[in-house]
Amino acid sequence: MKNEMIFVVAFYNEKVSQMIVEKYGFEPLTALRKFLFSETYRMLIDDELEMWDFSPFGIFDMWEAEQVTGNPRNSLYIRRD
Repeated sequence: MKNEMIFVVAFYNEKVSQMIVEKYGFEPLTALRKFLFSETYRMLIDDELEMWDFSPFGIFDMWEAEQVTGNPRNSLYIRRD
């Protein structure tokens, strides 16, 4: 991961974990941990996928889809059904 990506990923970590806290009521560290250990996060830090073009809302939607279906690729944000 490139040095400038560290700041981008930190931004997503903050925003997405905050959305998890607000919607699901987890403690902030628990929410961050749930995000960091997700497939969605692994996709986010993969330079080849270039997911930094997605909004934090899109990344959150992917995380939610992963929690419900087991696969972040089932997100309506990606599928656009």
